[in-house]
Amino acid sequence: MARFYASTVNDAPMAGQADRRIAYWRDIDWVLLIAAIALTTLGSVLVWSASRADLASENDPQSYLKRHLINVALALALGYIASRLNYRWLRAYTPILYGLSLVLLVMPFIPGVGVTIAGARAWIDVPGGFTLQPSEFMKIAVILMMSVLLSEKVDIESEPSARDVLLALAVAAVPIGIILIQNDTGTVLILGSVAVSIIAVSGVRTRWLVGLIGGSVMGILIAVQLGLLKEYQVARLTSFISPDSDIGATAYNANQARIAIGGGGWSGAGLFEGPQTQGKFVPVNESDFIFTVSGEELGFIGSFLLIALLGIILWRAAVIAWKADDRYGRLVATGVLAWLAFQMFENIGMTLGIMPITGIPLPFVSAGGTSMMAVWIAIGLLQTVRLHEARAAM
Repeated sequence: MARFYASTVNDAPMAGQADRRIAYWRDIDWVLLIAAIALTTLGSVLVWSASRADLASENDPQSYLKRHLINVALALALGYIASRLNYRWLRAYTPILYGLSLVLLVMPFIPGVGVTIAGARAWIDVPGGFTLQPSEFMKIAVILMMSVLLSEKVDIESEPSARDVLLALAVAAVPIGIILIQNDTGTVLILGSVAVSIIAVSGVRTRWLVGLIGGSVMGILIAVQLGLLKEYQVARLTSFISPDSDIGATAYNANQARIAIGGGGWSGAGLFEGPQTQGKFVPVNESDFIFTVSGEELGFIGSFLLIALLGIILWRAAVIAWKADDRYGRLVATGVLAWLAFQMFENIGMTLGIMPITGIPLPFVSAGGTSMMAVWIAIGLLQTVRLHEARAAM
């Protein structure tokens, strides 16, 4: 009897761990995961084609692709870790994560540490020839912190208090101000859309939304009038209105992008065969203008597949937000949904000439290690909300 009892006690923890592993793989959103992996794989192929022409004269023409694949591997690992985070732990340590993200955000201003790329001082130089963009992680920190503040209820209140809303706005405003000083207007627009979306879903009264949207519009107008935005930033934001007015400068990228996409036709010129892509006529087409590679080399059919995969990710994020069993999970999923939706629409829209040009990548597709890591952490957070809902329903 003693031997049997000891064996049962020792095996119980192992059985519990095995059950949790089985439950994890059973309850995750497989549609979301498969779509994200497929999109990342397609993006890697497009990055390979875009960077291949740039490095044709180098000793290793595949060096950019290899670095991209290292970033993808790190991103997948971070996404898995995020999906296994304990819900209660995540809420408890969110203030610390937010504080650390703020510290990282100001590091690009330190001489010898910060790096300026395309006019934005928003990167940190790290060993191995890599750079880190802290504002990408700041998106996650803002989503988590705002969700914590707006999901706290006082007594029997069904909506966030005015104090909670003001604190949530401050949580978003501080990094937005810092990023604006870094000249990264694209990320500012993303954080603004995230903040408005989270507040809208939190259950606040309509007057908060009207005031927030009106204040945002006024803030943009004041920033332009006072010269807080540099001339090239204003030109980027307005060039899509009249793309033919400045072909040689600001609107050059947009015009070349439309030429590339328009030349792809239905089936495209073929991988590695796009004249605009391989001729290096579209700048930064491995990151900001990656959609032009899809349009030119894979054509309408390939681009439709890419957009369909993006749509599936947004659809599953919306389903997870809708089915979340608590306000915190709903706000986290909503924040991720707003972030990915705005960034996807803005990136593709600027290549088509219907949105202003901003230096933001296409999620899961563009080259950029920090961006890839951030979006896969976002996928992990969506899975965490999904798993919490599945366990609560048991």
